Amino acid sequence: MAKRQIPVIVLAGFLGSGKTTLLNHLLKHSGGSRIGVVVNDFGSIEIDAMSVAGQVDSMVSLGNGCLCCAVDTSELDGFLDKLARPAARIDVIVIEASGLAEPQELIRMILASDNASIVYGGLVEVVDAAEFARTRARHPEIDRHLAIADLIVLNKTDRAEETERKAVLDELARLGPGTPVLESAHGRVDPELLFDRKAREREEPGAIRQLSFEDLVRDADEHAHDCGTHGCGGDCAGGGHGHLHAAYDSVDFTSAEPMDPRRLMDFLDNRPKGLYRIKGFVHFGAEGHRGVRYAVHAVGDFLRFYAAPWGRAEERVTQLVLIGTGIDATALRAGLESCRRLEPGDADENTMWGVLRYAQA
Repeated sequence: MAKRQIPVIVLAGFLGSGKTTLLNHLLKHSGGSRIGVVVNDFGSIEIDAMSVAGQVDSMVSLGNGCLCCAVDTSELDGFLDKLARPAARIDVIVIEASGLAEPQELIRMILASDNASIVYGGLVEVVDAAEFARTRARHPEIDRHLAIADLIVLNKTDRAEETERKAVLDELARLGPGTPVLESAHGRVDPELLFDRKAREREEPGAIRQLSFEDLVRDADEHAHDCGTHGCGGDCAGGGHGHLHAAYDSVDFTSAEPMDPRRLMDFLDNRPKGLYRIKGFVHFGAEGHRGVRYAVHAVGDFLRFYAAPWGRAEERVTQLVLIGTGIDATALRAGLESCRRLEPGDADENTMWGVLRYAQA
């Protein structure tokens, strides 16, 4: 089977946008996933349960299976290698970029890396809804950052007036046409939008273990949701925001018939507005490729296929999950339905060329 790769997500945004708050939220709601955090900053970055104060060339445990390191950009490759080594058992790496960092440079370093254990996981640009105009006045380069973002998180929407919020959304749509925009408050973004969150290991019935910080946070969030639905408005825990998944959409697609390579590549090359991630497996059944399963990983405009033999007992079907914000589920399914290859003899080696351009063995 193809070797699993660790997604590397770049979390960017100017000072005060809420990057660290969002990162803390991901760490608290990581489930059974181990997150490797790279802090690219020289100041004092507060992360719950630890403080990184200019500790360049250091790596510390966050106590919940996650690791954190503070690095200079020039040392990024070395720390990605450390976090990606099998002994670290890391599932996803998040780079929290300095507010003055150039996200494009970080992306270039990830894409140019020789480390076969990592793969680009997307640029998430965090924007302060209440301070957007003033931030642009101080940092006009934000327009360039938004133009290359794979996902824009419009944070602190609770602090913006409705007319101001709508105006910012319109401007973001102009600056990043087609880029999905996720609205949030207090950095509350469902980790499932950014990476595949593992379920926590379940203990045997009656097992006794120490209550973790993650348990306490989850209990508090669930209590807040219960309060919000039973009268108190969730004030005792900061508001009822139990349904984090409600901010984005997920579409499943399954096909027993092989997919036509050219039609599917046309669909992928013209991904609809708001679509952020695509993951799953594709069965092409083309001549010379009938015994090959193609895993697909797409985030923003980034696309990669991984070829590997089908397992002996594995059913040869296409199974895809598409994730985004404001996406048209009916149109997405119809688009994928049109990619089915209903005539057995119409695929050959030449039709696979578009797929093979993005394939990694």
